[in-house]
Amino acid sequence: MQNFMETGIVGLPAPQLERIQWVDENGNERNPVTLEELGRGFKILYFFQDWCAGCHRHGFPTFATLAEELGDKDVGLAAIQTVFEGAEVNTFVRLRENQRRYGLRVPFGHAIADPADTVPAIMSAYRAGGTPWFVVIAPDGRVVYDGFLLVADGLIEALRPLTPRRDRERGAE
Repeated sequence: MQNFMETGIVGLPAPQLERIQWVDENGNERNPVTLEELGRGFKILYFFQDWCAGCHRHGFPTFATLAEELGDKDVGLAAIQTVFEGAEVNTFVRLRENQRRYGLRVPFGHAIADPADTVPAIMSAYRAGGTPWFVVIAPDGRVVYDGFLLVADGLIEALRPLTPRRDRERGAE
């Protein structure tokens, strides 16, 4: 008998960002972030743990590239520390440290598992298999990617023709 967890929810509506403690793009505590607040365009969520070597070796550099290249586009970005182990290391304080370390001016969230659960609710909702984990949500609210590895250049090229510049939407040229 195979013992595995089905991962990802590609094609399904994106669940809301619930039971998460947030800091804003400046590292200040803030009210919960909603998917709607991230904008009407594509949205990219990055799930990580502070002590995850792959998150620092691959995940954060990929997420930072996406933020830099898509920063003037109508693409909403948020990073969420999903604490399913190592709660003494993967702390709320580490959010701001990672935000500064990678120069990311996006909201960061801290999600811990309820005592009766083994993983945070957000991981269950997106059926994340661990960290680093990326979720891409289309403007219609459906998940179009949900997995471990994401090639930044490929996603940037795919989204470029689909995402207007933010300054053009505001009437600037």
